Amino acid sequence: MLSRWAGVFQIAAVYVGTIVGAGFATGKEIVEFFTQYGLYGFLGILIAGYLFIFIGTKMMLISSRIHAASYEEFNEYLFGKKIASLINLLFLTMLVGVSAVMLSGAGAVFEEQLGMSKHTGVWLTIVLAIAVLIFGTQGLFAINSFVVPIMISFSVLLCVLTIGNGRFFESLLHIPETGITVKVLVSPFSYTAFNLALAQAVLVPIAYEVQDQATIKRGGMLGGIFLTIILLSGHFALMTLPNIADYEIPSAIIMKSAGETLYWVFILVIYGEIFTSVIGNIFGLERQISGFWKVPSICIILLLFMIAFFISEVGYGRLIGYLYPLFGYISLLFLVLVWRSKVE
Repeated sequence: MLSRWAGVFQIAAVYVGTIVGAGFATGKEIVEFFTQYGLYGFLGILIAGYLFIFIGTKMMLISSRIHAASYEEFNEYLFGKKIASLINLLFLTMLVGVSAVMLSGAGAVFEEQLGMSKHTGVWLTIVLAIAVLIFGTQGLFAINSFVVPIMISFSVLLCVLTIGNGRFFESLLHIPETGITVKVLVSPFSYTAFNLALAQAVLVPIAYEVQDQATIKRGGMLGGIFLTIILLSGHFALMTLPNIADYEIPSAIIMKSAGETLYWVFILVIYGEIFTSVIGNIFGLERQISGFWKVPSICIILLLFMIAFFISEVGYGRLIGYLYPLFGYISLLFLVLVWRSKVE
């Protein structure tokens, strides 16, 4: 019984670690998709939380049932073989791109916050990630089981630091002058769809390897609940800041008033969230590529990191700007197809 619940927590931790990125820790993602919309943003988080809990779990259960070893096989089930080829190519491009952006972000943390070389941060991240990925699923479970509780604790702590000020209820019930727009309505769905579509690269092979339906179901639901808690805690902390949209790293403003000790925890959390995203993406890509290219896993991992490193050097922002809108629409279709699929 204890071992089953350990498996449940490991799945939940990997789920959370895969979804969150630097945007969670900095607060920028939460502001862009939810906090700037006031009360509607709060309701949007509840919708997103529901989708993370039930659609994320359903995705893993379907993967287990159809014995999909990679997101390529899962997308063939959802979209059909002809369309899935195009979808998988787009997913592969995005996963490599996001990995490159995260590597660049890790370098920026070392350069801007620690006063060290950007390349020191990038190469240290690559070396540590390879060390984790050599152990495959167990390495992924271990690092996320360590990092994710720190993420959750930090999010709740941020919330506690700000919930007592006089702006809390005023900010929670605030209705923006623009009212309910299409962007407000679509925001929780596009946010969840985009994140789940990327996360399938990790969650599908994890479900394939675990197989036990009860463990997968509980782990998926627990992970979704944790994500909802992180989103709500971040939202509650950030919504009390005036002119929130003006800050690139709004969480840092809260940290400045919380003292130097907590600031270093903040840096650790940002790096941890970047690191779990990097290893999750590379893990998923390696699982897909190994399905049709029979070489040792370490060779694929090294090749992926080389590609991601060079992309992070030349800059990927413009390409991401073109691909993200297209990927967002594909992701919404992905969300609908998972919703409609039946779990026997």
